[in-house]
Amino acid sequence: MQVETLIEKSCTSIGEGPHWDERTQQLLYVDINEGCFHRWTAATGVDEVYKFDKYCTLVVPCRKGGYLVSVGQSICHFDWDTKKLTTLGTVDEGKDTRINDGKCDPSGRLWFGTMGLEKVPAKVEKHMGSLFSLETDGTIRKHKEGVSISNGLAWTEDNRTMYYIDSIPRKVFAYDFDIATGTMSNERAIISFGDEDSMENFKTHGFPDGMTIDTEGKLWVAGFFSSSVMRYDPETGKELSRVPIPAAHCTSCCFGGKNFDELFITCSAFGVTDEEKEKTPLAGSVFRATGLGARGKPAPVYEG
Repeated sequence: MQVETLIEKSCTSIGEGPHWDERTQQLLYVDINEGCFHRWTAATGVDEVYKFDKYCTLVVPCRKGGYLVSVGQSICHFDWDTKKLTTLGTVDEGKDTRINDGKCDPSGRLWFGTMGLEKVPAKVEKHMGSLFSLETDGTIRKHKEGVSISNGLAWTEDNRTMYYIDSIPRKVFAYDFDIATGTMSNERAIISFGDEDSMENFKTHGFPDGMTIDTEGKLWVAGFFSSSVMRYDPETGKELSRVPIPAAHCTSCCFGGKNFDELFITCSAFGVTDEEKEKTPLAGSVFRATGLGARGKPAPVYEG
């Protein structure tokens, strides 16, 4: 295994939402509090940035061109070339929340969730958020309420199971999933990082944050405060391996590269203490791990 610093200190707040665009061989990611959308091109090593006027937390390519992005509490379509931003829908109006992580399921609908606003990392008013989907016909559906920090998403190869993270309970949940109707049912916790009100496993696991899945059906979960990404067996809930990252606040990960055997990892510089900076001075960087003995698959794009 090898971990390298791919893009040094490119995010001044919360690096998040990595998505490998196989069509362009670009890594898409965001700097949440700065409202920045980043595009890093593998062929040139150039990292382009566009800044919105509110939080930007997710980026997903659209089959018909452009990107879905979140801006504050809204899901929008963004054309990079013209810089035209079109609002498609707004959620949680009147609530002190923002959109957080989001990802498309294999049918091309976007799933995204909300959370209360953070003044310090991982400290929010609990149960303010919800989980939504943007259907391919443009309608928005609410699937779950009472979420504290809506985070990572993944689906099994047979599309019969959906995985979802709410960071504050420190758990990864599984649901029976119907891809045709876009419905989730039978919630059960399959991985626990420890009790939310204790320090159990906190130094080694932290909070579960962003997540991806490999071709063997194993989950890769970023551990916020743990300086690592952990690989889990969702059937047993057991940790199989981990990737140490030279940054304290690891946020998310995705597979990419020409063979999808490179793991791209984002992290946060928001609220990093002076002590943490001394130990892990690369906060806000993007890292790349190789030689993992695992690979992912192309991430679905929005089909609406």
